[in-house]
Amino acid sequence: MAKVVNLRTRRKQRDRDKAREEAGAVTPATGETAAEAARRRAEAELASRRLEGHRRPDPKA
Repeated sequence: MAKVVNLRTRRKQRDRDKAREEAGAVTPATGETAAEAARRRAEAELASRRLEGHRRPDPKA
């Protein structure tokens, strides 16, 4: 007799595998993981805010 398989679980696993495969294809192209990219964006935002905080006010305002 055949083994009973939960189709919903199989579908979810197939989708997860596909997402991992696609993510693996993108990572080498950029050379950084999602966490590294998020950290880089956060550091850039922080640097931008710090620079903006040191800006002198416009004398015409």
